[in-house]
Amino acid sequence: MARTQAADYEQRRDAIVEKAADLFAELGFRGASVNDLASACNTSKSLIYHYYPSKEDVLYAVMLSHIDQLVDDVDVMLTEESAPRAKLDRLLHRFMMHYVGAANRQKVLLNDLAHLPSDKRASIVAKQRRIVDAVQGLLTAVSPQLADDSVAARVHTMLLFGMINWTHTWFDPAGPASADMVADAALRMVAPD
Repeated sequence: MARTQAADYEQRRDAIVEKAADLFAELGFRGASVNDLASACNTSKSLIYHYYPSKEDVLYAVMLSHIDQLVDDVDVMLTEESAPRAKLDRLLHRFMMHYVGAANRQKVLLNDLAHLPSDKRASIVAKQRRIVDAVQGLLTAVSPQLADDSVAARVHTMLLFGMINWTHTWFDPAGPASADMVADAALRMVAPD
């Protein structure tokens, strides 16, 4: 007879992902063991394996929980009826809001992608490319001179991501600058009025 799923199954999986994001961000994927994760979750190693077959599956869940939110942000912005600059502006603000709220997940996504099995890594990379391509489309619509130069368009797009993706290394949400200020400055730098 098949074992039934606990009513709080998804909440427990989410709690493991939350703790794993913190642990992997602090110690790195290789530096954190499943024992460390079990201890952080105040549970047993076998219970971690009940929810996730491997440590790499936990890592993938951490990355998916973050990248899927960013993909959702892109999908919402692309369906809005507004000018490309307004879309890009709102998208950067949404990205910064999520980066601040999920700094550890962002750090894990940036630092530990190579530790995923190739099929899972390809899935994450495809989502990253979808985000980058959408932003590049908005950026070229805002700056038409980039539309005629695909190399310059990609450079501007990647510089934009370079500015915002690494804010987890220096940005303090309790500091004098806001996430909105960072998003506004990034937009002005890649697409001046």
